[in-house]
Amino acid sequence: MKGVYLVAVVLVLAVNLATARIMNKGWWKNAVFYQVYPRSFMDSNGDGIGDLKVEFDNIVVLPAFDYIMESIESKLEHFKDTGITAIWLSPINKSPMKDFGYDISDFRDIDPIFGTLRDFEDLLSKAHKLGLKVILDLVPNHTSNQHMWFKESINSTSEYADYYIWQNGTESNKPPNNWISVFNNSAWTYHEGRNQYYFHQFYAEQPDLNYRNPTVQQEMKDIIGFWLDKGIDGFRIDAVPHLFETDNITLNEPKLPNADSSLNETHFAYYNHIYIKDQPETYELVQSWREYVDHYANKNNRDEIVILTEAYTSLNSTIKFYDYGSHVPFNFKFITDVNARSNTTDFANIVNNWMKYMPDDGIPNSVMGNHDRVRVGTRYPGRADQLIMLEMILPGIAVTYYGEEIGMVDNTTLYMYDVRDGCRTPFQWDDTLNGGFSNNTNGTWLPVHSDYKINNLAKQKNVSDSHYNLYKSLIQLRKKDVLTKGTFQLDTSTKNVLFVLRKDERTNETVSLLLNFSANETKVDLTKLLPKGQFKVLLANVNSTLRKLKKSESQSEQVQKTDTTDATTFYRKCLKKKKKKKRKLHHFQPTVRKASSTFKEEGNSLVFNTRVPKQFVPAGENGNGRAIHPRDIIGTNTPIQTPQSVDANRRNILQFSKIFYIT
Repeated sequence: MKGVYLVAVVLVLAVNLATARIMNKGWWKNAVFYQVYPRSFMDSNGDGIGDLKVEFDNIVVLPAFDYIMESIESKLEHFKDTGITAIWLSPINKSPMKDFGYDISDFRDIDPIFGTLRDFEDLLSKAHKLGLKVILDLVPNHTSNQHMWFKESINSTSEYADYYIWQNGTESNKPPNNWISVFNNSAWTYHEGRNQYYFHQFYAEQPDLNYRNPTVQQEMKDIIGFWLDKGIDGFRIDAVPHLFETDNITLNEPKLPNADSSLNETHFAYYNHIYIKDQPETYELVQSWREYVDHYANKNNRDEIVILTEAYTSLNSTIKFYDYGSHVPFNFKFITDVNARSNTTDFANIVNNWMKYMPDDGIPNSVMGNHDRVRVGTRYPGRADQLIMLEMILPGIAVTYYGEEIGMVDNTTLYMYDVRDGCRTPFQWDDTLNGGFSNNTNGTWLPVHSDYKINNLAKQKNVSDSHYNLYKSLIQLRKKDVLTKGTFQLDTSTKNVLFVLRKDERTNETVSLLLNFSANETKVDLTKLLPKGQFKVLLANVNSTLRKLKKSESQSEQVQKTDTTDATTFYRKCLKKKKKKKRKLHHFQPTVRKASSTFKEEGNSLVFNTRVPKQFVPAGENGNGRAIHPRDIIGTNTPIQTPQSVDANRRNILQFSKIFYIT
């Protein structure tokens, strides 16, 4: 009987092992992750600070306002409608808010400012019903000094004594070494209660955890498990390069040989951080977390649990996280390595270097902004669409910081808490009080940007030519096989023009993006860039001053007013005319040539789509594979077969300034 019993147990275990597996692997590979900064997204209770869900018991009804109380949960339908794959919530854990949530006092609870655990569970449930994934910020490097662990750690004989990094001072009771905090000044703070210094990579109120203690490693795994049990879909892991320091505390960090002359020994940027960043043990710890979440998903038949890592470090050190468990090591190079003065080669190098060093099974990603950095619309005045279009057309994952989809910019004059305030202002929902973010008549935690009356989501939803509708259309375009599975090519051969080509090798369908980095008109020989075929302009940036034709005007009248006519509109008109006249187009007036002089605005862009034709293509359909410029339309109605048959004086020339074409 014992033998039979044991066999039965083995069979049951075998069946369980056979059915346990990670589901929906790779759901994140072409995802759009949207970062929600909860304090600034939607305020439901009128306290001026964003939250998770309506708490009707706490709402103060103001008779002067007929206000519909809303919150992050109430905006989930908006994410679904926009096409977002997953929302990433910046920290919502209980916190004294010294660093606005990145100083956690209880990893297993929600701060009352945002709501309750039940509120979060309701939000998560609704999100999943809508097909949205939810990612949480995991802040493992440190805790708040108000965390129970730290309070207990002050007692050097308690079980928490080694949860943090404590060291004696020098003989003169100075800090143990010259290590500097990311926020400058010494990374060591003396605590009288323990008569020792504790280490903190960030604020003194954020003591670093000691991951050389195996118990601390297990504590963090238990916290990960707690939130996985709630049903979350992954973690964005904060400040990863700082998780470990060298175990030899006596070592001082060397000065950078090329340190800026304005810096001194108290500045973080003054040193080469070879002892407090990018330690080998850091990668092993991240790998252990990946193994933990994979095991959890496999055991519970869950969709793949994604890990995204924040690492401001060198390219090699960032790429290395691919090999140690990170699905998405954030590519911050578009934030840190280029600016508005950078040229097309600089941008191409960022993309090409990432693709070159990324492992074969890695998925690239693009990040244009976040809660710690100046917004993309402020870094690139008038060119925000350019960067958003680039990240959406490039292979892999796109990460959106809240407000980028409507072109929000920094309040560059704002400084209430720290230098990052300008990029954290409340989301601009509409043109009502506080931009629709809050009904608090006494103001909000940070003031809404002054441009909210003209720049807000409600207004942009009702205007076809808007940042939001461009953003939404780009997300829809990303679902095409040519962008999810297509090949990738960059070209910078035309001065000031960055050309991106994506191609589906099975169908020969292509999507192309042209970005003009110059403030002046630029000529592009598209036959050197684009394959043969019929091309259609799909999308264009909204920063151009070019206006669309008025339907009430005749075509000849319209042409004579083309100083502000959009080339995209001309192409659409041509397509419409082609349907009526087959292979012929209307002969526009020569005054259309005036239009070329208006294409001078920096930051414009267009998108094209093409399929290879089976036979001759009329010139009016742009058979030579180039974008139509108004002057190209004049008198051209002769069928052509190849680019070489086009008139040599006008062949392959696209004149535009800052208009971007997706082909």
